Amino acid sequence: MVAAVEADSARNIKLLEDLVRVNSGTMNLAGVERVGQMLRPEFEQLGFQVTWIPMAKVGRAGHLVATHKGSGKGKRILLIGHLDTVFEPDSPFQGWKRDGDIVEGPGVGDMKGGDVVIVAALRAMQAAGTLKNADITVVLTGDEEKPGEPLAAARADLIAAGKAADVALDFEGLSRRNGQDVGSIARRSSTSWTIRASAKSGHSSGVCKPSVGCGAIYELARIVDEFRRELPEPNLTYNVGMILGGSQAELNAGDTGGQASGKPNVIAATAIARGDIRTLSNEQEARVRAKMQSIVGRHLDKTDAQIEFSDDGYPPMAPSEGNKALLAKLNEVNADLGLPQMPAGDPADRGAGDISFVAFVDGLVGMGMAGEGSHAPGETADLKSLDRQAKRTAVLVTRLSKEPRPKR
Repeated sequence: MVAAVEADSARNIKLLEDLVRVNSGTMNLAGVERVGQMLRPEFEQLGFQVTWIPMAKVGRAGHLVATHKGSGKGKRILLIGHLDTVFEPDSPFQGWKRDGDIVEGPGVGDMKGGDVVIVAALRAMQAAGTLKNADITVVLTGDEEKPGEPLAAARADLIAAGKAADVALDFEGLSRRNGQDVGSIARRSSTSWTIRASAKSGHSSGVCKPSVGCGAIYELARIVDEFRRELPEPNLTYNVGMILGGSQAELNAGDTGGQASGKPNVIAATAIARGDIRTLSNEQEARVRAKMQSIVGRHLDKTDAQIEFSDDGYPPMAPSEGNKALLAKLNEVNADLGLPQMPAGDPADRGAGDISFVAFVDGLVGMGMAGEGSHAPGETADLKSLDRQAKRTAVLVTRLSKEPRPKR
């Protein structure tokens, strides 16, 4: 398998370049589908049954699902990637640039590099004869960067694949700490929230007096500052991303901005804030939500406020014992390949991702390429990590596929 990955190195880099040169911003539906069409024959040549699942019902391009039937005796393995990037056609960051082992381009690391690692590893398994008996499903979603709604429909196919699997590997970018490759056994949730505060308005000469109160903006400022002081705990972040306030305030249709109007001498009647929280477990999510509700409920005199949490957030992937055991198996692979051991990384260093929807099975995150600047112009990937990650994946998946399938 190692020899096969090395022999295919130029071919794998060419595939990566071809994919990166096609814009597949999430809302460029034709571009996303084009990337899926380019990857389809890569799996078909390896004996996979490939299906394109249109997702017009949630306003997105679709998902690519490739299934390989093996002996039916070993563990069933789910490999997760995505076809889309954050860079839409109107982004000035397009194309491909190479400087030695560093390549630059939209989505080169997040996560077209990970998609190529999947293909390269499966090719190596076929060359070594270990793919034949392996039961593997590959799910490449078309809207990871901006999921369609409702999320339950957008992720139904991924969840179904997870329920039919025993192990899940996610090919988002490889984490590094001080130059060392890091194993990722957890990632946090992502849930947005909206606070709407209201208050009695009036002339500013009466602000914060008993007859009028302090107004909606002061009430909202109280809330977000108490979040800052009272919410801190390990593995939690809470961000305030936008505030509007004045005599009138309203969000736009996408909740990404809005309009507000008012005067310096008028007490604000309305204020709105939008933000998110990221937690490591469902228990932490519930606890933090309850604390936020309690803080919101401590109203200043003559004000009111309500908080709403999104129903379409990304769930957490907690650091389970099964995930730790899977990292230990990856480190056995590292030992056999002559590579350094990979310590478990800090889940706070990773964003939310698709593997969290199948966190009910053992999983690892970050099996893709290493790089810098994800989601920003100038995003790069390290080509040396492509070969290294493909070798790790090929050996790990081969070994997992030979482990007895657990009874259910």
